[in-house]
Amino acid sequence: MQFYFIRHAQSENNRRWLETGSHHRRDSDPALTTLGWRQAGRLARFLEQPVTELGDFGTDYDPQNALGFGITHIYCSLMVRSVATGTVLAQALDLPLVAWEDIHEIGGIHARSEETDEHLGLPGRDRAYFEDHYPGLVLPDGLGDEGWWSRPFETYEERPLRAKRVLEDLWDGHGDTDHHVAVISHGGFYNHFMRVLLGLQQEEVPWFSLNNTAMTRIDFEEEGIWIQYTNRADYLPREMIT
Repeated sequence: MQFYFIRHAQSENNRRWLETGSHHRRDSDPALTTLGWRQAGRLARFLEQPVTELGDFGTDYDPQNALGFGITHIYCSLMVRSVATGTVLAQALDLPLVAWEDIHEIGGIHARSEETDEHLGLPGRDRAYFEDHYPGLVLPDGLGDEGWWSRPFETYEERPLRAKRVLEDLWDGHGDTDHHVAVISHGGFYNHFMRVLLGLQQEEVPWFSLNNTAMTRIDFEEEGIWIQYTNRADYLPREMIT
């Protein structure tokens, strides 16, 4: 299996942070910015390039995807910025976009109380919202009218457990295949996923950077796990990298 961890395109919260350095007036489930839509379009055009024959290479080893990507599966979280980014990619690649709840950003859907400074869990979008705005999205069977989150703020201790569960589910679903799997997820969760993958202690590691729409490729092979590249965004012009 070739696995591609892709961060969503720029959201309104991402832009607000760049402009103010503050989380003040943070949106609990932000949409993409105009730049974010452009980033997603650039990534889609990069991924949809046709897979070419080996030619003079004489090998199927293609660590930089010089011969194309051949994505076979696309998953997104149920956060709007991930769904929107995934929709652009899925339409370009003519693939179904499947919602995977567990790859959401750390904390879940939440807001901070101005009175207590406490993080409060919020419902998140419900089935009707997604069916109306993203009719091509394959939704979980259990998603109904209550909103997909509808629980307390995710604690720090819960995050690596979720990352481990995602890694196990990824392997169970695709590990012993030649699938090329892309997930559209989030920068905070990416860090917990990488720490679990590498067997690192959660409190003792540096931050793994992942720009908007940047990709990390990890190959799961019989011989072991190969990290081919991280935070790749060379398909974006410099002024579009956020």
